[in-house]
Amino acid sequence: MIRIIIRRLFIVGLGVLAACAAPGATAPEIGRTAPDLRLEAASGAPVDLAALRGQVVVLNFWASWCGPCLAELPALQATYDAYRDRGATIVAVNLREEPAVVRAFVVEQRLSMPIALDPDGLVADRYLVKNLPVSFLIDRDGVIRERHLGPLRSSDLAQWLDGILAGE
Repeated sequence: MIRIIIRRLFIVGLGVLAACAAPGATAPEIGRTAPDLRLEAASGAPVDLAALRGQVVVLNFWASWCGPCLAELPALQATYDAYRDRGATIVAVNLREEPAVVRAFVVEQRLSMPIALDPDGLVADRYLVKNLPVSFLIDRDGVIRERHLGPLRSSDLAQWLDGILAGE
């Protein structure tokens, strides 16, 4: 009887694993194409990762209630200002906050980098974001080159971007 129960649980478990590994569903791995995202920016403009092909993208997931996220925002903004004319951009994806709250925060903090809104967390789920902040470096071809958990410093960002921009 116990063997039958264990066998059935094993079969159910295999079915769950197969469902999670549906065709076309890929984890965000270094060396693989970044999962696409299409979100609305805090400004109201669309943010489409595929439309940014040809640029180097630092994709950062954050929230206004996250202390380490707030600590890295000045570095992200400064990096955006320094590199946007050199073929690189920052896309900061706000996770699971009300758009009105994020828009007010963006104005208050005077952020000009693209701030994408992910109020339901669907894009964060595609990127397997469990902790904040987390950042991905995506090259001009849309391939993930680096992943970093925790706050980034200006020197981290410069090293990432200078390295990838020099390697072209």
